[in-house]
Amino acid sequence: MMKPLNTPITSWTGKRVWLVGASSGIGAALAQALLQAGAIVALSARRADQLAIVAAPYSNASVVPFDVTDTEAWPAALTNVLERLGQIDLVILGAARYDPTHSWQIDIEQAEKSFDLNVVSVYRGLSVIVPQLLAQGHGGVSLIASISGYTGLPRALIYGATKAALQNLCETLYFELAPKGLAVYLINPGFVQTPMTSANDFEMPGLMTPEAAACAIMLGFERGHFEIRFPKAFSLALRVISMLPDRLRFALLHKTTGM
Repeated sequence: MMKPLNTPITSWTGKRVWLVGASSGIGAALAQALLQAGAIVALSARRADQLAIVAAPYSNASVVPFDVTDTEAWPAALTNVLERLGQIDLVILGAARYDPTHSWQIDIEQAEKSFDLNVVSVYRGLSVIVPQLLAQGHGGVSLIASISGYTGLPRALIYGATKAALQNLCETLYFELAPKGLAVYLINPGFVQTPMTSANDFEMPGLMTPEAAACAIMLGFERGHFEIRFPKAFSLALRVISMLPDRLRFALLHKTTGM
């Protein structure tokens, strides 16, 4: 049996987790799952009121609100989290926005905001988190990307490109940090019932609840997977399609999407 790429997490009790993007959707559901499993979790996002609602039922939750697009806010946020947790066993970076866009509808301001939140803010976070984890000598970092990063898809002109960037980034992180003793996880969700997908006016194959998505992510951590993708059938099918020869891949995607 092949060895997992990361050390499996066998117990969440006492695990110190910093979850960025915890105010709604997958992030909020994952926060609740971690807290219920016994982890000590610092919840971050811009909306302090929403974070407070997520954290309210749990004595093992703390709230560290800040704007991830503010470069200067990251060092202070890390200091705040360390004061509450002591050290960090796992950081999950999941703040994102989704702007369905066709190639004939490009809005430059929208594209800039999406890349700033979905990609550049991750670099802001990594610039302070990675040195901390290396200094500790242990810990892990997880990026929430998307299976839309596997291949170009209709209306994913901006979002898909940002998630493809995160997939490439996460592979490099694993390549460089795993030999130094750090865990690295790439989370690739499919369609999940969240405020981001509520505006979609097309059928979403394999649509999952945020709670089901959180369970899939937890299971991936517990099994030590590098890539945690779900739902299983749809994500695997799209991954296989992305590796087909271009002519066949484009023809199949046109047929299946109706575009």
